[in-house]
Amino acid sequence: MKQLRLITPLLIVFLGLACTLCNAQSKPNVLWITIEDTSPQFIGCYGNQHASTPNIDRLAAEGVRFTQAYSTNTVCSPSRTTIITGVRTFEAGTGHHRSKNPVPDFMHGFPYYLQQKGYHTSNNSKTDYNIVNTRKYTNNAWNESSDTAGWWNRNPGQPFFAVFNFNDSHQSRTMSMSYRFYKKNVWDQLPDSDRIADDAFPMPPIYRDSPEMRREFARVYNSIKLTDNRIGELLKRLEADKLMDSTIIFFYADHGEGMPRGKTNGIGLGYRVPFIVWFPPMYEHLSPWGAGLITDELVSFEDLAPTLINLVGGEVPEYMKGRILLGSERSKPAAFLELSSDRSGNGIDMVRTIVDGRYLYSRNYMPFMPEVRYIRYMEIGKIKKIMRHDFAADKLTGIQKQIFAPRPAEFLFDIQADPWELENLAYNSDYDAIMKTMRTRLDSCVIQSRDVMFLPEYELAAIADNHTNAYQYRLDLDKYPLKEIYAAASLSGKRGNEIAEQQVKLLRSDNKIVRYWAALGLKSQDAATLMTYKEAIIQAVQDTYLPARITAAAVAYDVFADPESEIVLKKAISSTNIHASLMAINYLLYTVNKTPFTQVVQGVLDGSNNPGYLKMAAEDFLSLVDQ
Repeated sequence: MKQLRLITPLLIVFLGLACTLCNAQSKPNVLWITIEDTSPQFIGCYGNQHASTPNIDRLAAEGVRFTQAYSTNTVCSPSRTTIITGVRTFEAGTGHHRSKNPVPDFMHGFPYYLQQKGYHTSNNSKTDYNIVNTRKYTNNAWNESSDTAGWWNRNPGQPFFAVFNFNDSHQSRTMSMSYRFYKKNVWDQLPDSDRIADDAFPMPPIYRDSPEMRREFARVYNSIKLTDNRIGELLKRLEADKLMDSTIIFFYADHGEGMPRGKTNGIGLGYRVPFIVWFPPMYEHLSPWGAGLITDELVSFEDLAPTLINLVGGEVPEYMKGRILLGSERSKPAAFLELSSDRSGNGIDMVRTIVDGRYLYSRNYMPFMPEVRYIRYMEIGKIKKIMRHDFAADKLTGIQKQIFAPRPAEFLFDIQADPWELENLAYNSDYDAIMKTMRTRLDSCVIQSRDVMFLPEYELAAIADNHTNAYQYRLDLDKYPLKEIYAAASLSGKRGNEIAEQQVKLLRSDNKIVRYWAALGLKSQDAATLMTYKEAIIQAVQDTYLPARITAAAVAYDVFADPESEIVLKKAISSTNIHASLMAINYLLYTVNKTPFTQVVQGVLDGSNNPGYLKMAAEDFLSLVDQ
């Protein structure tokens, strides 16, 4: 009897432990494979017969390949903010590249919620989350985040969520760094049989087909080939550890191709990414699409966090508004997506985009800058230098030349018929009905999401300095009267006397952000139109709100050579407020007479406490003065 009493508790403990292990092992493992700066046009399974990507192609052939998958932003750190938080950057206030703005304390990195369900979470190893206190945020989200992290460090029987970030296709390899760097880090890492020659692929029509351009563009193909090899090595390790049959695999890129007109640019070439989900037979029932199929269902990075939390049995937080893609609780497919592109590096910009799978509509709020605007880590690349040389020598044609001109206020592309986005349909009367639908959707989305990025970065930084976060700030209707602000912002980029007249009237608004947008809108008007309003614009140079004053001064200096505006701009450039300085230098990059500002901009470059992206703006400016 005593022996039975002793055995019974042990038996209960054993059975309980066995049950726990059984339940843990019944949960799917999840492997995320992320790559850098890659558009689907350069992956074999997406139709490129000249690419060599057998490992990615195998995942697609056996899994589900998405043709309409989009990053929520066009550059790495903002896109990763959405991935880790499940919140779009224009709601979180994290749209500017490496801006380091705070998010609310309740907004955990989503792997935190997987940990609560017993998962081992590992990140190998890129973070770049674009928020303050990145180390604290990382430690909260991951059991381990390092270049040695992986599923192999979990407890026996513990389900895992493991992320591996491969940077071999990053822009540093494909264009920004020297050819010598590329040769060492890509070319020399490939066996002879894997190397792709300069003449082994067609040049995208957005670039001139010349031997010099081919030598540079071959870097894209070889970098992606090396990436595919790395993926193959990882999959072999997963298979050797006998985990393929229990692991769901996600594969995607963080945004579009890291080449001119792709990454940083608010069109499909900046947003659209390759995206594949592979299911082992054990978990094929979770796929609503089956296996070995292609879907045109719209997905964005906003969907990743809620999908993973739901997949492991967690409760999706209310602040996550993305779709659940898998399983019995999956959300209904989206009719369209709202995407955004803001400052990248030193290059300011603001684009908002609606895509429905057939048409992509982009609204350019700062179209005085071309598609290939000045961004230093682009400008240092040999391929960009060749493009600028060919443009100056009048060797470019059609779209190759057009991308150096100021943008129109609106783009509309048929991305099915025109994947390289060569023909802008926005001003074709045959598409008036589609344009009306897209405009209405965009306007509605901006207001509904309370897009906080319509504040100048100067203002977002002030919010952060006051120990507040933009996510919650934007919800205060009194502090952030978005409808009033957007009425002014929605004029920006539109051209002509009728629009300019409205913008000049708004220069006298009681709302400082409205006055900023009125001045910014005038920056896209032509000089002949602005001559009528010279007195009002020069008067606006005295505005009490610094961003409005700087922007009005940029207009008045460029168009009227106003001496007071020159003084205002010089003071802004040398200001201790980095956002005021960055704003002024960026405006001057697109101003004809730069010479008076050389000395003060040199001071920015020499300043030891200035951040990298401000110094890059100064380098861009000084390089133009030297030409």
